[in-house]
Amino acid sequence: MPKPKRSTVERFNASIDGGSRGNPGPAAWGVAVFDGNGRCLERHAGTLGRATNNVAEYRGLIEALRLAAEKAAAEVRLCSDSELIVRQLQGRYKVKHADLKPLFVEAKQLIAGFALFDIRHVRREDNKEADALVNQALDQLETDPENQVRIHEVCGSTAG
Repeated sequence: MPKPKRSTVERFNASIDGGSRGNPGPAAWGVAVFDGNGRCLERHAGTLGRATNNVAEYRGLIEALRLAAEKAAAEVRLCSDSELIVRQLQGRYKVKHADLKPLFVEAKQLIAGFALFDIRHVRREDNKEADALVNQALDQLETDPENQVRIHEVCGSTAG
């Protein structure tokens, strides 16, 4: 009998964000992955072309869920400063906008693959790491607008 698949990580913790310069406008998403003590492990970000802020927020969510799936996480805990995304996933708000409906469906399908999923709303000032990633990607796009930006950084270890 084959052994059950073991998780690479038991719990995946991340802050997510998305944003656009103009609404719609050039857009990007960011995902900051943390350990259980809140220390940064990885940073991911990418540009989307022209999109709304809410589409960019959903793209950040979907990218975080894909990263968690790649790591075979059993539990996923996310923080977002997008009240709309969090409340829609909690079933408290309806998904009305046509551009968001397929993204919502994709996110729910990915979420179904985890034993536990939790997302909570945080204030913007408590989501600085993911927000900085969005701005980093958009800034890089401004310097080279012909290319999509994709960022993956492993966080450095610092003493103290």
